[in-house]
Amino acid sequence: MIEILTPVQVDRARRTGALVGDILQTLRERAEVGTNLLDLDRWTAEMIRDAGAESCYVDYAPSFGRGPFGHHVCTSVNDAVLHGRPRDQRLADGDLLTLDLAVRLDGIAADSAISFVVGDSRPEESVRLIETTERALAAAIDVAGPGVRIGDISSAIGSVLTDAGYPINMQFGGHGIGTTMHQDPHVSNDGRAGRGYQLRPGLLLALEPWVMTDTPVLVTDDDGWTLRSVTGCRTAHSEHTVAITEDGAEVLTLPTR
Repeated sequence: MIEILTPVQVDRARRTGALVGDILQTLRERAEVGTNLLDLDRWTAEMIRDAGAESCYVDYAPSFGRGPFGHHVCTSVNDAVLHGRPRDQRLADGDLLTLDLAVRLDGIAADSAISFVVGDSRPEESVRLIETTERALAAAIDVAGPGVRIGDISSAIGSVLTDAGYPINMQFGGHGIGTTMHQDPHVSNDGRAGRGYQLRPGLLLALEPWVMTDTPVLVTDDDGWTLRSVTGCRTAHSEHTVAITEDGAEVLTLPTR
């Protein structure tokens, strides 16, 4: 289903997006050497509850996962890139951590992900991975607007990732979002310009470039959720929810501070 939101719903989406951005910013500030992934999940649950919102993840049980996710935030470390299920693990200096969060407030969902290096270390390849996904996301946002086609966005993302020398996995990508978290249209992280659904004002999209250093192949952890690079290489993931407006694309999931 492709859902076009009303102006009132888009305004609600702005509030949801700000909440998601602020929670991720707080988690980033709290994610230090020695922080337990389960504490990050607990803090997320508290912030969602205090805002009067609800998690999109706790009861989420799609075909690619094993049962309900059961947690409030995805915590993917180093070679994990998507759907990282929080576990009893403490962060170490130099770990590359991705936090992915989707929340619903007043009936509208928003979804965002950030990747960053924990501690004082700055491994060159980790920094390059993160910066590449951020540039690909920025390219996608710059292209998005009314009349643009999904393939234009996918092509913009793919050009940045390919030029940086990273292989692209086509199994998972961006998606429509609105009253539910995952909707059509699917937004691949590579594609042909001029193809696919034509964007309209009121459409919300979660755009999410992600890469693995040297492989496009994923493997699933024993937890049935966490997706890792098959070679054990490092990974990164950047995501924003945007609203298509008459003037272009409005980023909804930026932190307010």
